[in-house]
Amino acid sequence: MIDPISAMAAVSAAVNMIKKASATVDDVASLGPLIGKYFDAKHTATKAAGAAKKAGGSNMGKAIEIELALKAQRDFEEQLKGMFFSTNNMDVWNSIQQRVMEMNKEDIAEQRREAARALNASKRRKEVIELTIAITLVSVIAIIIFWGVFELIFYCAEYGCG
Repeated sequence: MIDPISAMAAVSAAVNMIKKASATVDDVASLGPLIGKYFDAKHTATKAAGAAKKAGGSNMGKAIEIELALKAQRDFEEQLKGMFFSTNNMDVWNSIQQRVMEMNKEDIAEQRREAARALNASKRRKEVIELTIAITLVSVIAIIIFWGVFELIFYCAEYGCG
């Protein structure tokens, strides 16, 4: 996993590239690949920040770092929205937002399915362990019973059982 500082630097680099490119192009559509790279970098940075939080350290330091980076990203996304609106591409922006919501719903549903699969796999593993223990215990008890019967037969054959 990439460290949060490098991830945030990648986001900043993507923002700078988009700002430079937007000054030279008239069509927002030509910025599509750069905007895509920005959101990929933002996603990576968000994951890296979450992983860094789990790694420990100062909560205040992490919170400040994360919140400042998120504010900068929100500000840039507002500028990006303004870019779409100023070029009369409001419908494209709204379509993008609609698609993002749909994809987020799909991601959440996939995460739930993955969690359910993991839970089912855990239950199956537990059931297999319990079944193995039960079979082992029944086998041990059966062996003890057979050994006792065998000993009883030999005892009766040697000494008589009445």
